[in-house]
Amino acid sequence: MIQARNIVKRYGDIAVLRGIDIDIEAGAVTSIVGASGAGKTTLLQVLGTLTAPDSGTVIYDGEEVSAMSDARLSRFRNAHIGFVFQFHRLLPEFTLTENVAMPALIAGVSRREAFEHANALIHRLGLDSRAAHKPAELSGGECQRAAVARALINNPKVVLADEPSGSLDSHNKALLHRLFFELRDEMGSTFVIVTHDEHLAADCDHVITMADGIITGTSHKSAKHQPTFSV
Repeated sequence: MIQARNIVKRYGDIAVLRGIDIDIEAGAVTSIVGASGAGKTTLLQVLGTLTAPDSGTVIYDGEEVSAMSDARLSRFRNAHIGFVFQFHRLLPEFTLTENVAMPALIAGVSRREAFEHANALIHRLGLDSRAAHKPAELSGGECQRAAVARALINNPKVVLADEPSGSLDSHNKALLHRLFFELRDEMGSTFVIVTHDEHLAADCDHVITMADGIITGTSHKSAKHQPTFSV
């Protein structure tokens, strides 16, 4: 679904990505692992069109996004890519429902349709009783589940997650990890997850290992499996 070819990214004299080639399979959970400074987050930002590479191409389903204008790229990102970050980045002045619906409203979806879809996702993620609450009234785990719902609101081609469970306790971390695999199975969602969590990485369909701006290894499971999580 995503192809990146010969991706190079430098910051000053530092080469953060040095000729990366990567393929992301649709409907799979792929993890990107490696030591701090390996280039994982920068690669995720390039795949998500948040950062432009200095050279190389990024292609989604045959469409080269790295050649798009800024305005077209912004529309593409809103419609086709969902993001989940280590800290949820929910807007504090809005309710959970409003936060989840926000990308759909930005895309021009009617308020009624956006809120119907948001409430369906909120129900799926077990947050019905918290829908009218603002982020300050939610737990860390609830905020991260809300962030996942927000990432899914526009039915994106892929959800990119950067250390999504890094700020959670072990119980909520396990709940969030299980959710990724349930969404993979139920909705055919594609996830690319940068993580330091060895247990999450080991359970993923594909694992990409990075060091010093290059890919040093990949592993693939022959079929989508059902991880067992202790919660």
